[in-house]
Amino acid sequence: MGLISRIIGGAPAVTALGSAATGMAEVFTRNATRRMELNEEAYARAMAQMGQEFQIVRPGFFDSFVNGLNRLPRPILTLGTMGLFVYAMAEPAGFGLRMEGLQTVPEPLWWLLGAIVSFYFGAREAHYFRDRAWTARKATGAAEPAPAAVSVARPDDDFADNAALRDWVAGLRG
Repeated sequence: MGLISRIIGGAPAVTALGSAATGMAEVFTRNATRRMELNEEAYARAMAQMGQEFQIVRPGFFDSFVNGLNRLPRPILTLGTMGLFVYAMAEPAGFGLRMEGLQTVPEPLWWLLGAIVSFYFGAREAHYFRDRAWTARKATGAAEPAPAAVSVARPDDDFADNAALRDWVAGLRG
């Protein structure tokens, strides 16, 4: 080993030459290890921030009251409809009188009531439908297929530093 180190010029020169070659190579291609380190650091920061945002906080009286109000429409509509059947059986004359009164309500007002009820239940169902689809995809590891009619440019992995872009490209290829 002594003869080779004397010929080349010693260990410091070899180290300097290796550092120069590494620095020159990083000019043309990105350092994958450093990119992974930066991605991990960004992920750790995001998880720490998310952990701070979603700490369990004991709800106060107002929060509990509003949550209770948000849960009332469905039971009220259900029990109210069943109550109408009971009322029709118990007092048919009074029920008929009230139904005649409902016939005087203008048609646009019925459309408005139908839209409000539809949007309330439709938005709720759409929320759970989207959540179910996302959870099922996540559980199976499947990605959404890209539409066949759209041609999409696929960037090289060297230029996909964005995590969302990498996931999107992986979905296209998968």
